[in-house]
Amino acid sequence: MEEQFVWMTTRRIAPGVLGEFERAWRPDSPPQGMSRAFAYWSQDGQEVIGVSFWESREACDAWRTSEAETRRRAAMAPYIAEEREGFYLGRELTLPVR
Repeated sequence: MEEQFVWMTTRRIAPGVLGEFERAWRPDSPPQGMSRAFAYWSQDGQEVIGVSFWESREACDAWRTSEAETRRRAAMAPYIAEEREGFYLGRELTLPVR
């Protein structure tokens, strides 16, 4: 199985600001080295989980330390009450045949 490089961020946001947060959250252009990205929202709209897949740890680190990401994080900051993030290695699981 192919090993994947994954960056995950969980953010708790203030009540009633999901729309503003979403506008601030989206990067101006796709980060170099990112192959896929997903976002998941809690039903109450106060927690957002971002999952992004990267070509390498170095590509992810380059984005995280970029000027564009610094600006994006500053734009999101007023809406974030709590944030957790981490970098992981993983692979797709094969499900048993039924």
